[in-house]
Amino acid sequence: MTEPNMPQAAQRSLQVFPAGSNGEFNLPRELCTVISRGEGCEVVDTNGAAFLDFSMGWGSALVGHARPEVAEAVVRQSELGANFACVNENSLALAEEICRLSPACERLRFCASGTEATMYCQRLARAATGRRMILKFEGAYHGANEIGVTSLFPHSLLDFPRPDPSSAGIPPGVADDILVAPYNDSALATRFVAEHADELAAVIVEPLQRCTPPKEGFLESLRSTCTEHDVLLIFDEVVTGFRLAYGGAQEYYGVIPDLVAYGKALGGGYPIGAFGGWADVMDQVREDRLGTPEYVWVASTLGGNPISTAAARAALGVFREPDCYQHLHELGRYLRNGMRQVLEEHQEQAQVIGDGPLVQVVFSPEPVDDYRSTWRGDGAKGRALMLNLFRRKVFLNPMGTKLYLSVAHSQDVCDRFLDRFADALQAVRTGRE
Repeated sequence: MTEPNMPQAAQRSLQVFPAGSNGEFNLPRELCTVISRGEGCEVVDTNGAAFLDFSMGWGSALVGHARPEVAEAVVRQSELGANFACVNENSLALAEEICRLSPACERLRFCASGTEATMYCQRLARAATGRRMILKFEGAYHGANEIGVTSLFPHSLLDFPRPDPSSAGIPPGVADDILVAPYNDSALATRFVAEHADELAAVIVEPLQRCTPPKEGFLESLRSTCTEHDVLLIFDEVVTGFRLAYGGAQEYYGVIPDLVAYGKALGGGYPIGAFGGWADVMDQVREDRLGTPEYVWVASTLGGNPISTAAARAALGVFREPDCYQHLHELGRYLRNGMRQVLEEHQEQAQVIGDGPLVQVVFSPEPVDDYRSTWRGDGAKGRALMLNLFRRKVFLNPMGTKLYLSVAHSQDVCDRFLDRFADALQAVRTGRE
């Protein structure tokens, strides 16, 4: 069915994609959008409308869209071959740099996405310990694998440590291998690890969960508890890697895991995943162990391809520029403070959370430090605000989990956003669009 007032590209998108998107955007039909191009921190749709981008490829374009250094590196490599499914000059140099900057990485392998990276970390942990269970934190997303989506957006709020599927199509038996704890609750996490140590292979955590920062001592407590009970600690740095600091959350928070997963910003906007850890754990993937109980199967057709790794090397060059992280952190503070001021002027009870170049607003009078305190906020108002921002040409995910800033953003862009934020908030309060 065609709709005469809808752009043709949007109508085509609704015909071939469920809900007209490639996942999670959940836009009303009339806001279905097809992007034509992007530059810096703006994207333009097929109808010629320009948006301020506060999604930035869900954080993958931390360097900004069409960053010249990245584009030039990709063009140069494309003339030399796109994929060899083998170690190549770019993947080798990139792996060496990641092992240099990450104290957790003595060995590393590439894959094609963050979802794969976290999945492989879990498999390695199970093989290394001979145990089957993984502990995760409620509300954390660790990619589209079974554990990643379990207890992601639970509404039943089961007693801990029982998991909630959060998605159809997950085999019931998966829940038997998952423990769930509230983020930032050191005491409960310590208790669950101690009680299940004989069955527990690993604890997996986003060091900065979505936009909720860790309480003082929380990550340190996880590290000491895992060490005490011989349980591996996995950092999912798909979001935090290269975003909070050049050395990621490991550098920023000063806590070292046993295994670490990377993706998103590492690729400079191109698809990439990587995972690494201690040599004895990572060496389980060596093919000369095939046929032995110690062998872990890992391979990726596109992992470490020379184009993505060329883009990643160029992106790391951007991140190494002087004041890069000072700029990102100052920008994040500026935007969070500006949003708080707008909310205060409108007498709205809300929390603006995040760290570094990450921001989220939760309409709640109480502090937010875990999934359930976020869930108790007014989600309907949050969605209405996001949709009204989208109507005002701010490109974002209206599910409202986070806003992403990039190297390409500036205080001027943030000011333009804040003007639209204030207008969108007023629209929510008065019921207009």
